[in-house]
Amino acid sequence: MKVRYFAWMKRTVGVAEEEIDPPPEVRTVGDLVTWLRTRSGGHAEALAEGAAFGAAVDKRTATFDVGIAGAGEVAFFPPFTGG
Repeated sequence: MKVRYFAWMKRTVGVAEEEIDPPPEVRTVGDLVTWLRTRSGGHAEALAEGAAFGAAVDKRTATFDVGIAGAGEVAFFPPFTGG
């Protein structure tokens, strides 16, 4: 699965995207966030508990309880506004 990071998250993690193979117990976006935090200090900082960021699974906005089985891409991005 591809994981993509946008804006300041990309700079903090140190890569714009990465291919990962999470363990079977990683079933939801929230599980993935918890697992990704263990990959590096940058991951831990960008995906810290209480940090404001959103997620998308296969280009659809997702909450942290959404399953990731069979997903091709999960993206993380900071909050945004529009007008």
